[in-house]
Amino acid sequence: MSVATELHVVTGKGGTGKTTVAAALAMSLAGRGRRVLLCEVEGRQGIAQLFDVPPLPYAERKIAVGPDGGEVYALAIDPESALLEYLQMFYRLGRAGRALDRFGIIDFATTIAPGVRDVLLTGKVYEAARRRDGSRYAYDAVVMDAPPTGRITRFLNVNSELAGLAKVGPIKRQAEAIMTMMRARSTHVHLVTVLEEMPVTETVDGIAELQAERLPVGHVVVNLIRPELVSAATRAALDDETVGVDDVATVLTSVGLPAAAATTLVDGGHAAIRREELETEQRSVLADCGQPVVELPRLAGGIDLGALYDLAGRLEEMGR
Repeated sequence: MSVATELHVVTGKGGTGKTTVAAALAMSLAGRGRRVLLCEVEGRQGIAQLFDVPPLPYAERKIAVGPDGGEVYALAIDPESALLEYLQMFYRLGRAGRALDRFGIIDFATTIAPGVRDVLLTGKVYEAARRRDGSRYAYDAVVMDAPPTGRITRFLNVNSELAGLAKVGPIKRQAEAIMTMMRARSTHVHLVTVLEEMPVTETVDGIAELQAERLPVGHVVVNLIRPELVSAATRAALDDETVGVDDVATVLTSVGLPAAAATTLVDGGHAAIRREELETEQRSVLADCGQPVVELPRLAGGIDLGALYDLAGRLEEMGR
């Protein structure tokens, strides 16, 4: 009997690099010959931009090869296409469904009933994760680049969102099947943050909300870590004022540099120390959240395929 497909849901506050982490995790999971599907549900085409490929259609497309010969496929899920597929699957409304789309009824329905929109988006992920290719599942893992932390619990908890909309019928049964998958041991909801107070607070709150709904929290990924700029010796010298502006100006003059830069250097040193102290405080907050933490560096030169391979290597423990 084949092992169930793993589902990795990646969420995070805007600006934390959530899509980059989802892409790197998919690359990491594609090691050792595994087949991975990377999905996005927000319509931003962020995956296509990261992998430098044309905009993704509503169809699974191979976009990369993993570190050891595995494959990464990608899919951009939009609610309109998902609803048309749903209507065809359950009601055989092929041409009639497309007619509804032309009249704008599908967009109207998913706008006034956001719970239906979410069950359609997560339903497509469910279908991909549970699809079989002969005796085995079609994918070893599915990675979802999910909505931000502030609405991730509502997005995943489709049963609650549909409580007042669908008491019976196919969409209710689908929602229940989705919730079974969301709470399965093979599912992990990972939260991406940076070492700043607001994103860290939102991450901690998000963990509590997910746990309250019995949704399985995975790793916390601390992204965009900057290297320490001030050595321990320099920190001590600045803290006890052993080194001041005049001392730095003297050294600068001795090597032919303008003494006027001394004030900027000393102020920059104090600012770097303060930033590192604040980051240490936020690390302590995350250490108390009860979840495993992985740190990823800020990479010079932006994110390209080579950078994704680099980050993928640092995320191996998330796929164990």
